[in-house]
Amino acid sequence: MSAKFQLVQWNRAKITYDIIAIVAIAAYIYGFMLAMRAGAPEGKVPAWADLRISAFGTCAFLLISLILCIGPLARLNKALLPLLYNRRHLGVMAFIVAAIHGYSVLDWFIIRGSVPWIWHEITNVKDYAKFIGFPMKAIGLFCLIVFFIMAATSHDYWQRVLSPGAWKAIHMAVYFVYALLVMHVALGLMQRDYNPAIPLLLGGISIVVVGLHLWAGFRERSGEQPAETVGEWLVVGAPVQIPDKRAKIVSAPGGERIAVFRDGDTISAVTNACAHQNGPLGDGEVIDGCITCPWHGWQYMIADGVSPPPFKEKLTTYAVRLREGVVEVNPAPLPPGSRVGISVK
Repeated sequence: MSAKFQLVQWNRAKITYDIIAIVAIAAYIYGFMLAMRAGAPEGKVPAWADLRISAFGTCAFLLISLILCIGPLARLNKALLPLLYNRRHLGVMAFIVAAIHGYSVLDWFIIRGSVPWIWHEITNVKDYAKFIGFPMKAIGLFCLIVFFIMAATSHDYWQRVLSPGAWKAIHMAVYFVYALLVMHVALGLMQRDYNPAIPLLLGGISIVVVGLHLWAGFRERSGEQPAETVGEWLVVGAPVQIPDKRAKIVSAPGGERIAVFRDGDTISAVTNACAHQNGPLGDGEVIDGCITCPWHGWQYMIADGVSPPPFKEKLTTYAVRLREGVVEVNPAPLPPGSRVGISVK
């Protein structure tokens, strides 16, 4: 975290990440255009304008598909967390690629002197009831507008201004927009190209995206059982059953997930949702006495869930106790920042 908002919080890892991403994007676009020209039948070589539209369009779709896969992949394999830390950078790159795709489409119409046809296609209400001839450019324009909003609000400044909940709601729209994007690509390609590989490839990518989310969610939930109760208290287990510098997550009867952390002889319980982007705190670790979110490194002091100065974020905490050698947590939430840390010496 930073005490001040900065345009970009650069470090070596982010620079390396961005360089690799930019080189990969450029290589894909250039290679795609060369391959399409080389593979075209004699006398039917596509114009560079058409290749540019296809290259940037497919690149944007693949980037957004990859972005949606990063979250569940990081939950399935912690070694992939660095991809998650810099996902917003990749999202901004995806918007830029999509914007160039959109401009390339507009440029195609400008070259042919048929710009008014775009407006006619978008506003022709009757075409929205068709499959062949559906105005897929309207879907693409809507997706591009939403992606612009998400890219423009990707910095933490907007999260603070809008509130974490509102910011999260805006960016969760990516799933709805992705469904529209699949429709946009399908209508754009399948209406003019009857190659059976297109729906297979498009469907395969969509299945991978959905499948990874379902797999990660199922594996996460299948390993959890509602905690045993003693009166109003939830049984966590002996202190040694809580990994040092880590957490054991317990599920309250109502479904609330509570992260019980141990730092040596100190144990406390906080909500499993980070105040930043609702990241899974229970998958993080304790660093220098602070619970550290695995997503973006936001920190909270283990004793009370308060971010170290000069930050002011506070987590909901839960009372803990040691009874007959067993750690127990009360599922009734306490006011954010309430001191709950206990010693189990």
